[in-house]
Amino acid sequence: MVRLPLTSAEVERGQRLGVLLRRARGDRSMLEVALDARVSPETLRKIESGRVATPAFPTIAAIAGVLGLSLDAVWAEVSPPGSGDEAAGPGSTARARLAS
Repeated sequence: MVRLPLTSAEVERGQRLGVLLRRARGDRSMLEVALDARVSPETLRKIESGRVATPAFPTIAAIAGVLGLSLDAVWAEVSPPGSGDEAAGPGSTARARLAS
């Protein structure tokens, strides 16, 4: 399967996600958070640095849970204002919106 290049919007969203996670992690070590979320420290480092702009939903859900962040709060923070994504409709879930 060929992976299409990321759009500039996806790259920017990944960067905003990284900033949010670093800020939420605060003084906790990257190793502690990664182990608590059951992801590798390298994965967390790549997400926080923006090198992985579109991480898997379960990975983000696990990290957000460890950091005490709701997925709705994560999505609201990483979605650009006026993108139309925030009004995805009543049948949508945070998982579907993060995966888009």
